[in-house]
Amino acid sequence: MKLIKQLYINNFFFYMLLGIIALFVCAFLFPVLYNAVWYLFYMLLTLLVLDILILFLANNGIAASRHTPEKLSNGDQNPIEVQLKNYYTFPISVKIIDEIPFQFQVRNFEIRRKIAASSQESVQYELRPTARGEYEFGNLNVYVSSPLRLVARRFKFDNHQMVPTYPSYIQLRKYDLIAFSNNLFQYGLKKIRRIGHTMEFEQIKEYVQGDDLRTLNWNATAKKNALMVNQFQDEKSQSVYMVIDKGRVMKMPFNGLSLLDYAINTTLVLSNVILKKQDKAGIFAFSKKVENRVVAEKRSSQMQKILETLYNIKTDFFESDFSRLYADIRKNVNQRSLIVLYTNFETLDGLHRQLPYLKGIAKSHLLVVVFFNNTELDALIQKKTETIQDVYDKVIAEKFAFEKRLIVSELKKYGIYSVLTQPESLTLDSINKYLEIKARGIL
Repeated sequence: MKLIKQLYINNFFFYMLLGIIALFVCAFLFPVLYNAVWYLFYMLLTLLVLDILILFLANNGIAASRHTPEKLSNGDQNPIEVQLKNYYTFPISVKIIDEIPFQFQVRNFEIRRKIAASSQESVQYELRPTARGEYEFGNLNVYVSSPLRLVARRFKFDNHQMVPTYPSYIQLRKYDLIAFSNNLFQYGLKKIRRIGHTMEFEQIKEYVQGDDLRTLNWNATAKKNALMVNQFQDEKSQSVYMVIDKGRVMKMPFNGLSLLDYAINTTLVLSNVILKKQDKAGIFAFSKKVENRVVAEKRSSQMQKILETLYNIKTDFFESDFSRLYADIRKNVNQRSLIVLYTNFETLDGLHRQLPYLKGIAKSHLLVVVFFNNTELDALIQKKTETIQDVYDKVIAEKFAFEKRLIVSELKKYGIYSVLTQPESLTLDSINKYLEIKARGIL
């Protein structure tokens, strides 16, 4: 019974059988072929039995195991490795069918490889999750065929694994040194013109080529009889809060990932940059109420605390209550801070409903509103029109795109900074805005 469950007849056997049946048909027309065809049929049956014997005589013909990361990175390609070891004394062909988590909705997963006799091989594939949470891997199924290729033996490895999917920690490594790089343009970042100095003095040092001549310290120059300059550093220990709107406006998907998850991934990366710049990073999220709070600190465990909090953000995408956000910030954020608000406004009317609360926050803090360009509208605007309906759709799309730009102007009118970005550029644009604020010393 066990053998029957493990035995699978390959298509190659049926192709050979069909060929023999065709020869039997020909034998009716050419009787001289009749005996030869029977020999071929018996030979096929003999080879079938031989193939079954050489595959099933060995109890452990092959060993396989799946190796996953400790946690998956949301929105990124994550490597999954399958290690195979061939104990047979002949080369084999394997078909790997891994029972990957249902969230990926992959129904035709299959990897084929050939493995030499008594050797081992590693196979790698990638998965891109688009939602945080627990991902359950099932069995690892390996179908082994001998060089005869008539039948296959299934080996099933009980390799059940639960792997959590966290916000995109892979991006942390990608952007880890951006805050300190002198070649930001290599990462696609715009150059930031420093228009002044922060007030935190560091030291007096000898002038070297490239130092700002405006920082010359004439008293020290006279005493040392050499050019001396004042060296400044960015102000440290400033509080930066990233506020994530987890209401219905953040449910819109782009490339399989919701705007909420784009904001969560960016918050993780920006928190790392903020802490590397010796500032204090904090987060909270809001919808009908304010929750998922991490108070702004710069302790060594802050990144892990932020990562766990972002992983546990859950929402039913209700209508967001900006009045509650304003009241909470007024009550709990006493020190003037940089507030980076991730939300989305599609129309000017939508902004005007929340503008009184945004103006209230901006009175006590430096507020940056980050919202999104609708890339689907951009594609519609660029599309060539052929019918009256196409013209109508294009005009409506241009109207909504224009309103996005009007929202930027409206926010600027009240001293509120804004970032209008595409979802895939959110991380870079957010880092840019933070570095720009640091460079200008406007916090």
